[in-house]
Amino acid sequence: PPLYPEDVLSPEQEREAAAEIIREAILEALYEEVPHSVAVEVEEWKERANGMLYIRATIYVERDSQKRILIGSQGSMLRRVGTQARRHLEAMTGRRVYLDLWVKVWKNWRKDERALRRLGFWK
Repeated sequence: PPLYPEDVLSPEQEREAAAEIIREAILEALYEEVPHSVAVEVEEWKERANGMLYIRATIYVERDSQKRILIGSQGSMLRRVGTQARRHLEAMTGRRVYLDLWVKVWKNWRKDERALRRLGFWK
């Protein structure tokens, strides 16, 4: 028998859905500048004592120039992406969400089989 009812996401499925929501927010905001060389890994998912859900995610890009674009002037683009993603995550989970986003360069991750597996592109 399944561990979870069909209408309930497993913790792994929740993390995957959250990563995809964040990635979609990035692609909507930066559809021309950072096309498909962006991946998101949810590294922490914690329920806090106040009922708020804390989600820490790392956004991986392949070049320093993409990192600068994604962060934007004084963090403006990353704030915009984070706000949009947080709203969708709150709708998905039905709770308030604290979304902690980090941007890191992982050169050529799309050509690295280990990276593709870790980031969920290959099972």
